[in-house]
Amino acid sequence: MLRPFMPMLSGSLALALSTAALAAPLSFNLPAQPLSTSLTQLGKASGLRVNYESQAVAGKQAPAIHGQLEPAQALEQLLAGSGLSGTVQGNSVHVQPYKTGVLNLGEVSINAQSGVAGTATTEGSGSYTTGAMSTAVGLPLSIRETPQSVSVITRQRMDDQGMNDLNDVVKYAPGITLRKFGGDRQQFLARGFIVDNLMYDGLPTSLSTFTLDTIAGADLAMYDRVEVVRGATGLMSGAGSPSATLNLVRKRPTATPQVSITTSAGSWDRYRTEVDASNKLNETGTLRGRLVAAYEDDKSYIDERDKLRQTFYGVLEADLSDSTTLTLGASKQRDDATSDWGSLPAGPNGEDLHLPRHTFLSNDWAYWNRDNVSLFTDLTTHFDNGWTSRLAFARIWAESNTFSSYLNAPKSGGFTQSSGQYDTTDVQTNLDGSLSGPFQLFGREHELTVGASSRQEKFDQKGGFWSKATPIDIYNFDPGVIPKPDIADRTPYQSQNTATERGIYAAARFNPFDPLHVIIGSRLSWYDYDNRAGTGDYKVTQQITPYAGVIYDLNDTYSVYASYTEIFKPQTQQDVSGSVLKPMTGESYEVGIKGEYFDGELNASLALFDMTQENRAYALDTQPAGCRATNRTCYEAAGEVRSRGLDAEISGALTPNWQASAAYTLVLSQYVKDKAFDKGNLFAPNQPKHLFKAATTYHLQGDLEKMRIGADVLAQSATYGRVGNGHAEQDAYAVVGLMAGYRVNEHWDARVNLNNVLDQKYWQGIPTATGSGTYGDPRNVMFSLKWSL
Repeated sequence: MLRPFMPMLSGSLALALSTAALAAPLSFNLPAQPLSTSLTQLGKASGLRVNYESQAVAGKQAPAIHGQLEPAQALEQLLAGSGLSGTVQGNSVHVQPYKTGVLNLGEVSINAQSGVAGTATTEGSGSYTTGAMSTAVGLPLSIRETPQSVSVITRQRMDDQGMNDLNDVVKYAPGITLRKFGGDRQQFLARGFIVDNLMYDGLPTSLSTFTLDTIAGADLAMYDRVEVVRGATGLMSGAGSPSATLNLVRKRPTATPQVSITTSAGSWDRYRTEVDASNKLNETGTLRGRLVAAYEDDKSYIDERDKLRQTFYGVLEADLSDSTTLTLGASKQRDDATSDWGSLPAGPNGEDLHLPRHTFLSNDWAYWNRDNVSLFTDLTTHFDNGWTSRLAFARIWAESNTFSSYLNAPKSGGFTQSSGQYDTTDVQTNLDGSLSGPFQLFGREHELTVGASSRQEKFDQKGGFWSKATPIDIYNFDPGVIPKPDIADRTPYQSQNTATERGIYAAARFNPFDPLHVIIGSRLSWYDYDNRAGTGDYKVTQQITPYAGVIYDLNDTYSVYASYTEIFKPQTQQDVSGSVLKPMTGESYEVGIKGEYFDGELNASLALFDMTQENRAYALDTQPAGCRATNRTCYEAAGEVRSRGLDAEISGALTPNWQASAAYTLVLSQYVKDKAFDKGNLFAPNQPKHLFKAATTYHLQGDLEKMRIGADVLAQSATYGRVGNGHAEQDAYAVVGLMAGYRVNEHWDARVNLNNVLDQKYWQGIPTATGSGTYGDPRNVMFSLKWSL
């Protein structure tokens, strides 16, 4: 018989460990690191199966342990001061919050060879990868099981690279390009197309030129991770382009106390403070809460530019029963900025005007203020038969108020400046209900998800512009000279529309025999566009969006796959008869191979993709009399573009102390049919043909075990933008960053990030003759200090 051994730790930590199973000493050399990582490595070394609730260990740090130790001793040292207890049952270890009485906690089971397998939450994992994501098809699949190019930016990677908002994620995310065309204006680009879909916890949100200005600066303090799916995602997102979808997954409350305060200070008087607190709110832990707040005062290397950001996030989780959990949360983010409308210009034919990076061509009275409030809730029930139901609701109120200036293209003389003032409100409402789980067919187990969704975007913009243009000298410009124009003199402008999309969807993962998995799905959509400020209403009825994928497991490590996906995008342009053009349709074919090493701690993929977008609108060469008489431009839906390329990525743990991510993307995007451009002309020359991104962090060993070092690189091939009869060009470049961290003790951690080490001067947004060029940040440094409970 096994005799129980129960050492007591500080009178509060009870460890019931089997001496028969755990008596043999083992050699340990574990650094100070996230507790989840240390527990995984303990399981590997001892051969025991380690089970824990991911929320219970989230954010907790384990001390370094060294030497010949029995697993019981190692476990005792790892859990010291954590408020957790460990018990052994057979060949398994169970880690859970310590308290007297009965514990009834749902656990995540992690076997002795796995640190992230099966788990989606990345906070506290210390990893650059994740065990599961459902953004692509609505089923919780691992990266290897998903027949598309998928990536994740984890909480650990955000922290290591000092990412603060969504623009930072896009800058470093595999296969995605960040294009800036103003201090607070941006686009996300992928595979030759504009990214126009964003998700929050799996609920899609529409992006347009104006809504992206408000939403893209989402502060990362409230998020656990960002999942990225490249290619068409019509099954889950509905209407959009075949580029990519980003899914921002929020942090959730933890059942154990967790408090952290992070302060940062850096170049150009940039300061940031972030507070994050989480705990159970009743004795049994059935009610949990979390609060996050961030304050940022962000000056800039650009003259006059500054931004003040305030972020608040709160979320409650209540276990209504052993199987049902209700989540309710809200967030508010306020940005107040001195900002331009455009940015730096090129010459009339794309010539580089060699303006200094600090040049600001707007006015000292210019502003761009944004307010974003969101409310969300979901009710999730786990049934005894393995099925799960989820009902989720979210609403976003986004407001943007701007009064700023932009450049006009020079004609006979030099540049002139004009101004505009706009108040924008965008309200988006999302509702989604789904049911998913396993089912039996022909003696095999398969998975199914079915659901229905509805989303509506109500967009209102009022304002106007001043037709008067003031001549300026762009090389000797004083932002304080031009007075603020009178609102009464502007030319009014108004845009009001409501877009409503409803859909039903289903996807099934069939497992006909062990190496083969087949995913088949489809979405049926209804789309209604109401132009509340004029004509142009239209509907799309019963639009079918299919999805198909095949995965074949070559062995325990490698799988090959092929997939076909579609997406549609409504258009507002009208043909000669006055009818709205039918939607653009996007198709995406992809084949590839994926590898999963160390039981999911390291993932790799290599894919080839081929995408087309058809029915693109373009203006008729000769406008018919009827179009001219009604003062409108008439279009045809016959354009087509094609994008082909290669996608490669590896991310996760190379060794227990070494996290890394590297990705390479090759894209060739060309016109197939268009009246303005010949077949074969580049469709998206502002997106690089070659794009490479990498980041890594290594925890030193021995006497330097408290230290960690890291580096990142972003490199891309040449790009250009068409200007007049020429091009504005950006040569190939590489931007390098370095990081060093030092964990002082279990409470204090310091980090320094040195960005753009080589001080590379590059366009993050290629300039036009009207001024939309934006330089990337010069060399800069940021110091951070974090205290955690």
